[in-house]
Amino acid sequence: MHKALKFLAAFAPILLVAACGGGDDSIDDRLDIADPKVRFIHAIPAGPNVSLYRNNEISGGINDVGYLYASKYYVVDTAPADYTVKTTTGAVTVGSINFNPTRGNKFTLIAVPGEATTTNLLLINDPYDKQLTATNGRVRVVNGSFNAQNVDVYLTAANVDINTVAPNFAAATYKNAVPASSSNSTDFTAGNYVMRVTTAGTKSVIFTAPLEVQTNADLLLMTVPQSIAVNDVKVLEVIADNGQPSTEIINQP
Repeated sequence: MHKALKFLAAFAPILLVAACGGGDDSIDDRLDIADPKVRFIHAIPAGPNVSLYRNNEISGGINDVGYLYASKYYVVDTAPADYTVKTTTGAVTVGSINFNPTRGNKFTLIAVPGEATTTNLLLINDPYDKQLTATNGRVRVVNGSFNAQNVDVYLTAANVDINTVAPNFAAATYKNAVPASSSNSTDFTAGNYVMRVTTAGTKSVIFTAPLEVQTNADLLLMTVPQSIAVNDVKVLEVIADNGQPSTEIINQP
């Protein structure tokens, strides 16, 4: 067989594995050589429409978007820049972060509700160190709930008693991610799970709902306030690059 054909044949299974999940899970991402990518998520319930700017220009076509909006990842320059979210009406700054996107990494900017009338902008740096032949889903949790400022998250089979296991995502504090920014997401085998959120360090469940993890899916699960009552939360599920807005998951005790 011709050498070039042998090379392609050897890598065909890898190419198929990387492609089967769709979205932006590409070979260059897994080889850590891709141009840096950014996405934006609007996670402020009842919040105003906003736009994302890179320095003084609209970034990624993200203009006048509302709550639940989740962009696909898009390529950005490696040069340092100010990424700023402003309200569409009045151009009020929601938040601004200066960072230097690095090659091979993916960056998520999230507008989250703040305490009282404030809002905040979070940045998550995902190194995306995923093996070429891996097919597991990847999951990261973000606490965007000012009314539940420190939580544990369990992602288990339905028949698992959480009193017998440790949380999969421990001590997710308000405005922080677990795993933390600059760390890889946690791998999960594709399948059906139950997500349970407790107050940190306890087994007191404040949220329960079924959750499916798909093959090669990249999931961001974010708690946000359902109301202003203490520990009354819902969860936003964002599946990277599926072209859909965030999905609100309501507590199903």
